[in-house]
Amino acid sequence: MTKSTITIDTHIEPAAAADSIKLEVVRALTSTPKALTPKWLYDDRGSELFDEITRLKEYYPTEAERSILDEHAEAIAEISGADTVVELGSGTSDKTRTLLDAFWKQGQLQSFVPFDVSEATLIDAADMLAARYEGLDVHAVVGDFNHHLPTLPTLGRRMVAFLGSTIGNFHVEERRAFLGALADTLRPDEWLLLGTDLVKDVGRIVSAYNDDSGITEAFTLNVLDVLNREFDGNLPVDQFDFVPLWDPTEERMDLRLRAAMPFVARFEALDLDVNFGEGEELRVEVSTKFRPDRIRAELLDAGFEVEQLWTAPGPSAGDPDDFGLILARRI
Repeated sequence: MTKSTITIDTHIEPAAAADSIKLEVVRALTSTPKALTPKWLYDDRGSELFDEITRLKEYYPTEAERSILDEHAEAIAEISGADTVVELGSGTSDKTRTLLDAFWKQGQLQSFVPFDVSEATLIDAADMLAARYEGLDVHAVVGDFNHHLPTLPTLGRRMVAFLGSTIGNFHVEERRAFLGALADTLRPDEWLLLGTDLVKDVGRIVSAYNDDSGITEAFTLNVLDVLNREFDGNLPVDQFDFVPLWDPTEERMDLRLRAAMPFVARFEALDLDVNFGEGEELRVEVSTKFRPDRIRAELLDAGFEVEQLWTAPGPSAGDPDDFGLILARRI
């Protein structure tokens, strides 16, 4: 049996990354309104809390997407005909193993390209996958998918998996730019597998981001501890309220932290003082919910044609579908 191979491309240099991160945070904290990107939620503690969130009764997206993958992974492999699977934001590649098993079973999987910002996580995942699929070429990429999509290896016929409804964390203009860049990276007749949370009963959506046990609140507030730790700051964590809002116009959840009192926070590592007024909000994350026609149109505008949409049903008969998994072909 052919031995697996592991290659790791690194496109994020530590020094350059540190300077870029500092500039990003300064802009985020001095803009109006103040707004961070969701990546600041996922330090070790944040990742642990998010893992707890995915197991909550209120939080449906993770298991809904997993159920679709369990049922349709073989069809995804057959329809796409891809021999290379790329996963953006791969992490430990936990859910993707269902896909890889299906491709492997059909004898068509030659390469897997996990793409993530964390080199340590990618190394661990690559070692595990190389052992699981003997003879597989694992070509890991350390990068930011907002900047480094053009660096994706051009191995075989590719299918890019972007799961977890991460696409919903982009604002409209950011989503358009991302999908356009991805289309530019892929060749005609290559594929995108996209996880999308769907519009449904608003109460059900809001509950998924405001659970009774308060874990999502702790997860969101943890971003303040991250900023304090990483940039030697003194944000008063106990003076912020968690504010999960439903935006009916954009059909998205908007997670914010609201200052209960006015104060000035100091970040020594940034040489920066930040004023917060009473009631001023720090925007932490958006999570857009999609209607099938809307995401089809956005994909077509970017250069993708939807081949198949699989959905996970809601909790009761007659309820709207919970989640959609789209297989789209690069035109």
